[in-house]
Amino acid sequence: MSDTSEVSRLIEVTKEHKGLLITASMFSTLSSLLQIVPFISIYKIVEELLLHAGHPASVDRDVLVHWGIIAFAALIGGLISLYIGGMCSHIAAFNILYRLRVRLAEHVAKVPMGYHTKTATGELKKIIEVSVEKIEKFIAHQLPDVVTAMIMPLIMLGYLFWLDYRLVLILLLPIGIGFWLQTRLFRSEQGRQSYRDFQYAIEEMNATGVEYVRGMPAVKVFGITADSFLTFKQAVTRYRDISLKITDLCKTSYGLFFVIISSLSTFILPVGILLSSGNLGQQSFAITFILFLIITPSLSAPLLKLLLLGSGMREIVEGQKRIDAVFAEPVVHEPKFPKVPVIYEVAFRKVTFAYDHKESEAYKPVLEKIDFVAKAGEVTALVGPSGGGKSTIANLLLRFWDVQEGEITIGGIPIQEMGTESLMNTVSFVFQDVHLFYDTIEENIRMGNTTASFEEVMAAAQVACCHEFIEKLDAGYQTRIGEGGTYLSGGEAQRISIARALLKNAPILVLDEATAFADAENEYNIQQGLSQLIQGKTVLIIAHRLTTIRAAEQIIVIQQGQIAESGTHDQLRALDGVYEHMWQAHISAASWKLGGAVR
Repeated sequence: MSDTSEVSRLIEVTKEHKGLLITASMFSTLSSLLQIVPFISIYKIVEELLLHAGHPASVDRDVLVHWGIIAFAALIGGLISLYIGGMCSHIAAFNILYRLRVRLAEHVAKVPMGYHTKTATGELKKIIEVSVEKIEKFIAHQLPDVVTAMIMPLIMLGYLFWLDYRLVLILLLPIGIGFWLQTRLFRSEQGRQSYRDFQYAIEEMNATGVEYVRGMPAVKVFGITADSFLTFKQAVTRYRDISLKITDLCKTSYGLFFVIISSLSTFILPVGILLSSGNLGQQSFAITFILFLIITPSLSAPLLKLLLLGSGMREIVEGQKRIDAVFAEPVVHEPKFPKVPVIYEVAFRKVTFAYDHKESEAYKPVLEKIDFVAKAGEVTALVGPSGGGKSTIANLLLRFWDVQEGEITIGGIPIQEMGTESLMNTVSFVFQDVHLFYDTIEENIRMGNTTASFEEVMAAAQVACCHEFIEKLDAGYQTRIGEGGTYLSGGEAQRISIARALLKNAPILVLDEATAFADAENEYNIQQGLSQLIQGKTVLIIAHRLTTIRAAEQIIVIQQGQIAESGTHDQLRALDGVYEHMWQAHISAASWKLGGAVR
């Protein structure tokens, strides 16, 4: 992609508030024009003084005052124009950023879970926060600055060219050399690749940094330091190396550019002296030469700003590419006319699923020919060794991924034809790994039903056996969870998530080890509450504690991605197969005692 198309893509992002940005550019242009006026005023004042240098008393004071007032008025007008332009560009920028972040959040919520599995949290966080923030820098600062930094030198050089073209041609030589040096660097493949590597290095460092902080319990227990956490150390080292590489790459061209542009007066000084020697007695050239010496240093600031804009633009462009890459991720297909089931029987029909596409070398099915029916009003339990595919089956019901072969239906309707909103309203899910948001306990429970009253929230909490511990907290249901709030135990957090699912009251309920963190007493209470909830509902439960699913109408044993056995508890025990071996191991584990004698 060329530099022109990359910048065009950035400008395309701003089209939502084109009017504000055009206004900002107009006022920035006006500000640039007004900033030239004080130099013209100085020229006129110096001209008046030199013309009457031999007779100071004959200097027209009205002329001096006149041009002094004009300079002051132009200065004030320039500042006001700059302020208005800046306000317009910032208002546009913050509105665009708001919409961009909302669109990103909505998009990542619609892509398959496979994207989130392969994408590190720190990388996505960096794109949504840092890369989007760079867009704000481009809209609010870069665009107005580009206008100012380009127009002001052009106007200055145009005015100076009108005064004396020879000196301007001398100025254009070092300016051209300086920009040629910078353009050669930024357009080179080495320069492009270095900035891409720099972005990847930042993302990797963010991802491993997040992992290090999240793993703080293990970090403390095992005495891991930031220096000994190898992946984090390697990421920081790579970031350091690429930063030094970019510095080494830019140092010569940047150094030369900075020296040349900062020393423009040095180039015209000998030429001006030489021309002055051939124009003895000509005051007009002397006045022009003095004006050149006054204005030339002022050319350096906008030209140096263009350098900084150029180097910053590369980083912004790379960030925009990452944002576009997120939007390029395909979302879960939504039907034009979503269907709504009238019965809630769940059926898996010869379902085969792999996390990779068939064309991929890493293709390996994790589920093969899964075929069963979970009847409405009954409990269907999924059991089996860890890693067999039980949780994957539950996730496929929610369309976290789409199956490669076979189909999943609810009431005879394929879930792809239901639409995500309808599907989510139909299924409640209690995950094995609970995630609670940084909000009040009440709002965390209410996420199951945003229109529920406080009394309904409290009733769900009572059934889930979490009302009692919530009431003991200082702020009760208004207690905030997470950073800056209360940290709940694993069992407490899981009961909050169960209350959330209870409040949703969907016709299909999926429980993935819902009682994993509950003690014996609470497990019994939760099961009593769940027994009330499942009346007339389709229940799919994943359990490792086989005693919790003895009464299930159907137990399906999943082993190595396939259905090994299915039936009731008694039927499966009679088979003396996988389930019976699991049952015996479960009974033995229940009677195991720490330090018991080995027989």
